[in-house]
Amino acid sequence: MSQRITYTNQVGAALDRALASTDCFGLFVIADTNTAQLVLPRIDSEWLRQATPIVIPAGDEHKGLDTLTSVWQALSDGGATRHSVVVNVGGGMVTDLGGMAAATFKRGINFINIPTTLLAAVDAAVGGKTGINFNGLKNEIGAFAPACEVIISTCFLDTLPRQELRSGYAEMVKHAMLSGSLAFNDVLSHEPTADEPDRLLQLLEASVAVKQRIVAQDPTEQGLRRALNLGHTVGHALESLTLQQGRTVPHGYAVAWGLVTEAVLSHMLLQFPSSDLHRLGTYVREHYGTPGITCDDYPALLELMRHDKKSRQGEINCTLLRLLGDPVLDNTIVPDDMTTALDIMRDYVD
Repeated sequence: MSQRITYTNQVGAALDRALASTDCFGLFVIADTNTAQLVLPRIDSEWLRQATPIVIPAGDEHKGLDTLTSVWQALSDGGATRHSVVVNVGGGMVTDLGGMAAATFKRGINFINIPTTLLAAVDAAVGGKTGINFNGLKNEIGAFAPACEVIISTCFLDTLPRQELRSGYAEMVKHAMLSGSLAFNDVLSHEPTADEPDRLLQLLEASVAVKQRIVAQDPTEQGLRRALNLGHTVGHALESLTLQQGRTVPHGYAVAWGLVTEAVLSHMLLQFPSSDLHRLGTYVREHYGTPGITCDDYPALLELMRHDKKSRQGEINCTLLRLLGDPVLDNTIVPDDMTTALDIMRDYVD
């Protein structure tokens, strides 16, 4: 299924047009407790006013099987059929879990994503990945199932704390690193929390276009799409570790630290330019701070990396860069190199 992306601040009108072109019998809207209160009332849509709401708890700690089961139950109780449509309104947790619910209910029903965070707009809502966390591991269970439409807007970003804007911007930094020097310069010249919606929308469109080009060539992550995992082997491990420790770290912050760590590995193993590494490290230190880990955390981090979805036989696997815009896939990293890179990352951001 192709995925259409619409950029507009007239979200309600865009949603009505999208639904009018579908074979929809029964409409359900999934939102978390935050977006149900702050965003849904701002979407002026005739269709949405007739939808059955499914409100789930906010927060990544609720992105699990219990919440997914409750959504399935609500769809069943509401009489959803294979001709129903789900509209996911929220951040990455909502689009991931709501997409997973739609992809599996009745063996798959259509869904539309309306991301309300920068992170969801640039990453989770686009590209067709859905999933939930399981056994303390991020996105351990999921399916490739693209939304039939994604409606991207900047008009809801004013509901976000600055931390969430920075979190989403880290994925834009990643896309810029995969694109090349010009994109990298553009993204690093922007303050993530600056009140410049038009400028941000331009950067956002360019960033999503990078992901679209890669996903179009490899929709189910058999090859090139693994480039989008840059920063995520380390980032997901940091995210999972802090969750186990009872402290929540935004996804994008973990990715930012992962980008620095994997850029260090790229320099060590592939001669990635030190000048670009220094610029990245400086930017991440200024905007994302420190992950708050010590060398005592390294064994747990290495074990989490071995459980990463990219791992085939328990090895640590990373996407690295030879140059900006020149990713190298499937690099097996020995533990000593990873711990060295983690040490250097901490030197950069502490």
